[in-house]
Amino acid sequence: MSYHFLFELALILLSTKVLGIITKRIALPQVVGALLAGLVMGPAMLNILQETTLLDQLAELGVIVLMFNAGLETDLGELKKAGRSAFIIALIGVLVPLIGGFFLTSFFNQGSDTLLQNIFIGVVLTATSVSITVETLKEIGKLSTRSGNAILGAAIIDDVLGIVALTMITSLSGTGANVLVVLLKIAAFFAVSVVVWMIFHRIVEWWFKRYDRDKRRFVVISFAFCLLYAYLAETVFGVADITGAYIAGLIFAKTPRVAYLQDRFDTLSYTLLSPVFFASIGLKVVLPQMSATIILFSVLLVLWAALSKVIGCGLGAKLCGYTNQESLRIGVGMISRGEVALIVANNGIAAGLMKEEFFGPVVLMVIATTILTPIFLKLVYRGKEKDYSDLQESTLVNRYEDAEAFDLAAQALLEDHERLLHGSNEDHKS
Repeated sequence: MSYHFLFELALILLSTKVLGIITKRIALPQVVGALLAGLVMGPAMLNILQETTLLDQLAELGVIVLMFNAGLETDLGELKKAGRSAFIIALIGVLVPLIGGFFLTSFFNQGSDTLLQNIFIGVVLTATSVSITVETLKEIGKLSTRSGNAILGAAIIDDVLGIVALTMITSLSGTGANVLVVLLKIAAFFAVSVVVWMIFHRIVEWWFKRYDRDKRRFVVISFAFCLLYAYLAETVFGVADITGAYIAGLIFAKTPRVAYLQDRFDTLSYTLLSPVFFASIGLKVVLPQMSATIILFSVLLVLWAALSKVIGCGLGAKLCGYTNQESLRIGVGMISRGEVALIVANNGIAAGLMKEEFFGPVVLMVIATTILTPIFLKLVYRGKEKDYSDLQESTLVNRYEDAEAFDLAAQALLEDHERLLHGSNEDHKS
């Protein structure tokens, strides 16, 4: 048995933390440092670390826990209000990158049999990796804002629309599943989720009436439920596992002891799983040799990838009554493509829908949007916006500070009591 994985994990944890501290010192989100750590340590630069099955599995577990925690912190009332708006934001945010990506690729990839290939690049651009946005919004304390809830809702719908678009393009090429079957599975997933939500809330309420003090067992059961729901979403319904994890988090969002759950999963996430996930994105980056034409295409693809989400999602948000500032924040929050675009691109190469020479530009687009999104989010969230979970967040953020202050005060009282008691004993002796 090889123990090299221990060295790899230690290196990932140290490098992500060190670079995270450095990026924080220059007023950037720490997640940028974690992403850069994977890029620096991976094949693209120093080549100290490579992808392994263990790291890939831990990274997948990391994003599942991240999205489960995001579900726990989501304001269900605001998410319901953003339902219709989220659909419009996601729809326009998918159509604009898709159409623009098709025309951009058509200029560089001309021929009689390139139609599906050009459409596929547009499909790649529709993807959104909300995990980067979620981590950044949590870090700056804006996850439960009005725009934050809109981003989360739109990202879930974006995932569904992306699955439909990918299914349609692969079915046209003769390598995919039936579109109607995919739509029925997606509809069944959300219908089942509503039923599970209604039943599980009653079960949890009964649980805490009977086993109110047994909180640790509840953490284990909720984590097992999260993993099971993510598994069923991916394997049975064809929906992304991270969507299943987010829905699982929503199911537990208004249950008793939700703050206790958030605290435990936050610890699990930041001590191991999140650093591995963000570093793994950089480890996937391997840049092939590219011609001058492909480099030009790469630059234009990166620009359009960023602008299309800001324009598309921002326009959708504006049509739904959001302010200019909120619309900009929503558009920026949907920029990141992350590992989602890489997975779609790999599927496209396997299905013969994308030329290998276009994989390099897609990788560059993923790197750029993944690193730029946290930076842009920090900039656009400098203003003030109402946070719908001020009380909850202040409780979570200040829990340890309040506990420390309480301990110090209690210690001081004990010391005063001991001095008074000692003084009274001395008086009695005299």
